[in-house]
Amino acid sequence: MLDTSKEANLLDIRGVCRSFPKGSGEEILVLEKVDLTIRSGEIVGLLGRSGSGKSTLLRIIAGLIAPTAGDARCRGETIIGPPNGVSMVFQSFALFPWLTVLQNVELGLEALGIENAERRKRALAAIDLIGLDGFESAYPKELSGGMRQRVGFARALVVHPDLLLMDEPFSALDVLTAETLRTDLIDLWIEGRLPIKSVLMVTHNIEEAVLMCDRILVFSSNPGRVASEIKVDLPHPRNRLDPAFRQLVDSIYARMTQRPEPKAPTLEGIHGTGVGMVLNHVSSNVLSGLIETLAAPPYNGHADLPVLAGHLQLEADEIFHLGESLQLLRFAQLSEGDLMLTDAGKRFANMETDARKRLFAEHMINYVPVIGLVRRVLDERPSHTAPEARFRNELEDYMSEQAADETLKTIVSWGRYAELFAYDEQSETFSLENPH
Repeated sequence: MLDTSKEANLLDIRGVCRSFPKGSGEEILVLEKVDLTIRSGEIVGLLGRSGSGKSTLLRIIAGLIAPTAGDARCRGETIIGPPNGVSMVFQSFALFPWLTVLQNVELGLEALGIENAERRKRALAAIDLIGLDGFESAYPKELSGGMRQRVGFARALVVHPDLLLMDEPFSALDVLTAETLRTDLIDLWIEGRLPIKSVLMVTHNIEEAVLMCDRILVFSSNPGRVASEIKVDLPHPRNRLDPAFRQLVDSIYARMTQRPEPKAPTLEGIHGTGVGMVLNHVSSNVLSGLIETLAAPPYNGHADLPVLAGHLQLEADEIFHLGESLQLLRFAQLSEGDLMLTDAGKRFANMETDARKRLFAEHMINYVPVIGLVRRVLDERPSHTAPEARFRNELEDYMSEQAADETLKTIVSWGRYAELFAYDEQSETFSLENPH
């Protein structure tokens, strides 16, 4: 039985906010009033879309950046710089290529001032625990991606941290390697062989969160907040095909596609409105292919998102981006974990290429404000041209430089497909090819 008293909390996050400067000099809020408690003996998942601030929160907990507001404490002490008893496993392995496996793992112990013999003994034990026995003298370039990530785990575990932070540690690995490493870690955790008290992991993979975690905090975006907390009571080892497992995955998909309270009925369920809407780049060819897939059997215009993601071998994050793009263009409706073609989407599926382009152009002008703005500016100028900077400056009043880059990339790609305007990459200029 866990002691859930405040003294037993490894981590207490209260009202944490974090903002970053935008290109205009104003601040963009990434995290807003986040509360989080981690107790001893649990694996907790932070689940949310890319860009929802999960990794920013992890870096605050690791002491790598400070919150703009709120209180972050580890074992009752305010976090100022990396706290003792906290280790982190990164997505990108982050190994030193000139050091052997053994030397990479020993690094953390060296920083703690542990003497050579003890350091070597503990590093060898961690390497053996994580399944790399025999590779102590190998260099990172000689190892596969999965083996390199195992070195990352050994390096984090060797200091026997109370709390292990994991920032999407399996996302850079192929599907089979990731599954093997997840299973090995869960087995070690269940057997009590991991020298840690708790784990906090960031992921955007819904099945991964249900497979590994005792609690899941679902993050919403813009800014990042804890939208809901889900307790996972399924016993380990968990089976992806178990109906209870599938039901929980389905319910999380549904939560993550729930409509916010609409500010305007015509923009229901769409994140951000007006010119300040961030557009995630999705190829028009991919959108066309998805509409065709949805229109055909077995879906016939209505698909369950987890089933569709499995069929297309897409991560939840990817299927959400696609679904939201179709919803924005009014070719589909995304709701409660389902994706349904609208009448316009069904018409699009049955059209020839030129007719598709005309319908796509019409929907972009009507439903994507920034693309309507670009076309209006080009129509009104005598030269029918405008520099990209004209629109970039406006976008950066609403969003980060990175989001503005992504949005402009989408504007160019979709506008070219629909033949609404041309774009010259050399001069970074929009123009009308056939002004009228």
